[in-house]
Amino acid sequence: MVTPLLRGAEIDACVHRIALARAEPTRAHRTPATPEIERRRREADQHRRSVIERLIELHPGAVTATGHEHTAELIDHGVELILNARLADVEARRTITSQAFVRVGRVDDRFTYAPLVIKNHEVTEAASSRQLSEGTLERLVPSDSVIHDGLGLRSTATVRRDVLLLDGATRILQAFDAADPSTRGALVDRNTRLWWLDLASPALLRGNLGAYDNFYRERVDALAALDEWFDLGGPFPTSPYWHRECLTCEFSEHCHFELEAIDDVSLTRFTSIDQQFALRDSGVRTRSQLARLDPIRAQSARSRPVTGDSTVAVEDRLGRKFDRLDELIYRARSHVRDSALRILDPSLMGCPTADVEVDVDMESYDDATYLWGANVTLNAPLDGAREGYTTFVVWGELSRETEARNFADFWTWLTDLRQLCQSEGRSFAAYCFWAQAEDGAMNRAVATPVDGGPTMHDLTDFRQRSPSTWIDLHDLAKEQIQTEGPLGLKQLAASAGFQWRDENPSGEASMLWYEVATRGDIDETALSRQRILDYNEDDCRATKSLRDWLNGPAKALAHRDDPL
Repeated sequence: MVTPLLRGAEIDACVHRIALARAEPTRAHRTPATPEIERRRREADQHRRSVIERLIELHPGAVTATGHEHTAELIDHGVELILNARLADVEARRTITSQAFVRVGRVDDRFTYAPLVIKNHEVTEAASSRQLSEGTLERLVPSDSVIHDGLGLRSTATVRRDVLLLDGATRILQAFDAADPSTRGALVDRNTRLWWLDLASPALLRGNLGAYDNFYRERVDALAALDEWFDLGGPFPTSPYWHRECLTCEFSEHCHFELEAIDDVSLTRFTSIDQQFALRDSGVRTRSQLARLDPIRAQSARSRPVTGDSTVAVEDRLGRKFDRLDELIYRARSHVRDSALRILDPSLMGCPTADVEVDVDMESYDDATYLWGANVTLNAPLDGAREGYTTFVVWGELSRETEARNFADFWTWLTDLRQLCQSEGRSFAAYCFWAQAEDGAMNRAVATPVDGGPTMHDLTDFRQRSPSTWIDLHDLAKEQIQTEGPLGLKQLAASAGFQWRDENPSGEASMLWYEVATRGDIDETALSRQRILDYNEDDCRATKSLRDWLNGPAKALAHRDDPL
């Protein structure tokens, strides 16, 4: 049997996932995509359609391909812009779908093309030593692009995957003698900015054509092994391991069950595949075995001289191969103990308290904050102050001005409470979890001036007071608490015994609720609005619960350096 061709989007996918997808229905059950994943897919599709519609408007001569053969015919005829381009290199067992092929030149009697892909995310970042070439949708010609110094591609797995898609399209175009000799590709980001890339450049590191070739060889070999398995049977040719892609994989439940059954070391969050190979080569195959290693020795391994002694400890050998081995050991220990662990001595643990405490959380949609919530705790009486949850929310049109106006109302309330505390001789503190989110929303809000609204000076004064009255619980928790992996509010508050009322509490889920809350029918709208308010209130109450836990029960946790 010959299995289906390798798709472009699979080029850096888990090899086991690729094999399972082709071995169904006999091997594994697919887990349905979550509403959050479906939302991301829907938004990505909408963005692609929007950009393609713009390309059609700007380039009347563009032709939409109907399949592989049609794409090849359009290339032969030298069509300027081929939309929905699809090609298959059957001999090499690979296929590609690209949002467009852009004609960039001609070699002898052959037209040459560069692939273009459209993505609904940011792809650039500030980088003083790098540069990027920006083109336009109006002029799809690399020579008309403008060089931006101090800008580079983001070094994320998502952006690397974007580049690998361009690589795959280029390799298939080369098989048809239609590839741009300069191996250029175009990437359109969520802001509809177009970036021309040199796909052969060493600057692309793990995303250039050489990296693509390595990924390709590994996966096409797996397809050959799968063919043999179909024909001859025997052990399945690939095996699972746990990694970040598993979080959104349709086979996650299937693989997790197999890996949990053997306590596989890959389940230790967040190990790379190279680390997993190194651990197994040293005889560390389970989380329990990893947890029994000495983290102190692992931490100091790099500073210990290398000797020729064949009895070198596992910690020394592995600690020289990769950084942060001690962190992996601690995460494994947290799992084995089925509990969070202490990092500090109990006397050094805790969270600052005040007479009046305010736990703050906000909700955003499409880079605009529509809700600021706060839960007030009175540890000392204060006339004029009300204990409990307060909210400031915009359900109507969400613009920069309405966002700024809503934040100004929240800020006025918070300022009045702070001034009341000061006048009555009461101490005050406000708390959040992951201040970068709240601080970013505040900064964005004050960038649009409104009557009576705060200024950046007001924000700076609030954040930089000493002792601090704006306290990030994430910063506190990461210095005090060890978990088996995630250090988010949901995980930490659960350790503190807190439970959200919603069955699916997450910031991404709340975006789906917001869409219904603003666009659904009357009954759906009311239910979703209340769901968001309850979720936001629970987030505020969760930080309160986390604070109480750090000041009390968490001090009785086992220390992460305590031997098992």
